[in-house]
Amino acid sequence: MRRTALSLTNNIAESHGRYHYQGSIQYLRQSRGSLEELIDDFNVCLDESYSAEKDINILKEESYNLLKKLNGYISYLRKRKNESPNL
Repeated sequence: MRRTALSLTNNIAESHGRYHYQGSIQYLRQSRGSLEELIDDFNVCLDESYSAEKDINILKEESYNLLKKLNGYISYLRKRKNESPNL
């Protein structure tokens, strides 16, 4: 889970270092995949009773909120890319 969470944030940071929309979008999509993996890990933790259900549900809710933000940012970059085809 630590590696997945680190991958998620590293890919977001990597996307900011890209000068082209498509490169940024690709790293954000990888980050989104890591987030989905992390949500699945939370489900496993819940199934295996590794932590209190309330705590896991809070983490999942925060993850879904982040997923919405990532999707919104990806949509924004796609729109910008379509407006500026050279980038």
